[in-house]
Amino acid sequence: MPPSHDLALLLARFQFAFTVGVHIIFPAFSIGLAAYLAVLEGLWLKTSRTVFLDLYRYWIKIFSIVFGMGVVSGLVMSYEFGTNWSVFSQKAGPITGVLLSYEVMTAFFLEAGFLGIMLFGMNKVGRGLHFAATCCVSIGTLISMTWILSSNSWMQTPQGYTIDPVTGRFLPADWLAIIFNPSFPFRLVHMGLAAFLSVAFIVGATGAWHLLKARKQGIAASEPVRVMFSMAMWMAALLAPIQILAGDAHGLNTLKYQPAKIAAMEGDWESESRAPELLFGIPNMQTGHTDYAIKLPWAGSLILTHSLNGKVPGLKDFPRDERPPSPVIFFSFRIMVALGMLMALVGFWSLWLRRRKTLFTNKVFQYVALCMAPAGFLALLCGWVTTEVGRQPWTVYGLLRTSQSVSPVVLSSIAVSMTAFVVVYVLVFGSGLGILVRLLGHAPQTGEAPPPPEHAAEILAGRMHPDLIDPPTGKGA
Repeated sequence: MPPSHDLALLLARFQFAFTVGVHIIFPAFSIGLAAYLAVLEGLWLKTSRTVFLDLYRYWIKIFSIVFGMGVVSGLVMSYEFGTNWSVFSQKAGPITGVLLSYEVMTAFFLEAGFLGIMLFGMNKVGRGLHFAATCCVSIGTLISMTWILSSNSWMQTPQGYTIDPVTGRFLPADWLAIIFNPSFPFRLVHMGLAAFLSVAFIVGATGAWHLLKARKQGIAASEPVRVMFSMAMWMAALLAPIQILAGDAHGLNTLKYQPAKIAAMEGDWESESRAPELLFGIPNMQTGHTDYAIKLPWAGSLILTHSLNGKVPGLKDFPRDERPPSPVIFFSFRIMVALGMLMALVGFWSLWLRRRKTLFTNKVFQYVALCMAPAGFLALLCGWVTTEVGRQPWTVYGLLRTSQSVSPVVLSSIAVSMTAFVVVYVLVFGSGLGILVRLLGHAPQTGEAPPPPEHAAEILAGRMHPDLIDPPTGKGA
């Protein structure tokens, strides 16, 4: 049985993975949905079509709850840096702490400052000022993503630092090199596209649900339902192929700076040219072999290096104690890629149906779109698992080990806090997701009402009760 300090480290890692895994869904949702709201309001101002205003008022209710849950879920991680990862915070804080403080001072203040106007100011300020507030909130979410990814990317590909010879702390030497580290641009684009795609498939699934529901009731779907379904499918058709290209560029960057991660992702043990692509297998860390491998000849070199003769690294090129756990990221990577291909396929299918003028009548496609609702978020989570587990055994790649970053805490205290987190998260965020599903179950209507100002405090806190929405009409109380 592993020593208790090893179990404490494992549980501390699992606790952070659990909390960040729950949290990342809500910022990604906020990023994509805020951009969608800005587009809707911009189209309304440009065309004067009320359908865009109806959709704006429908989705802003969802955004208010998602934003609130994102804020609440993010607070926990700040405490975990101090309780479970104090050594990491002490050593890397002069860099990562500053980058995260920039996120608060620029992005969060921008979002919080204009959120109230965005939610409740449409009838109190001019249309132009309200649209500016919506754009500021959307830009704020993007700036927030930028700073957080800069900090995390520096941990993946550190540069622009010096190390204090006495304390071992990472000290900034070149802030531009720190912020624009080698993996940052690729990860920023990849994450941004993932957020937009995730929201596109949520919007598309909502539209598909109401199209199917209207068909079952023998009535025509409302114009807002058709428009949001059409917009979501346009987004899927446009962004899913771009995301695949962005992922390929990110892979080339990872091969250059984190070859061990690539070897673990691919399940490759021997470095070789004209390497095959393993479509399936079970990497065995003990034997140094991938069991039950199904290979596609030469494809590994072609995909990873864009050359049939390209050399692909193997895990045996690295010491045993520096090898990422291949079984985890081997499958998380393949699930992410499979979901990406499915999203692209759905996008291309929608173009074909649109050409045949059957996008709103094809029942099979609408069921597929409905089933694809969580696809973007699942792919996003698998991508983060691949990225973070693939960095192991390092917190700062090649410089600071995870085992050297954990606080000197006992197993029992982490076990108690982990149990408490799971219980509270299931209750709080499970209830929040239930409210979101109930709200999405009501179709957007012509003449959709805005969020009611008398419930501003509850909405801003992410506690909007479903009874605030009148089930028969979907209008605010």
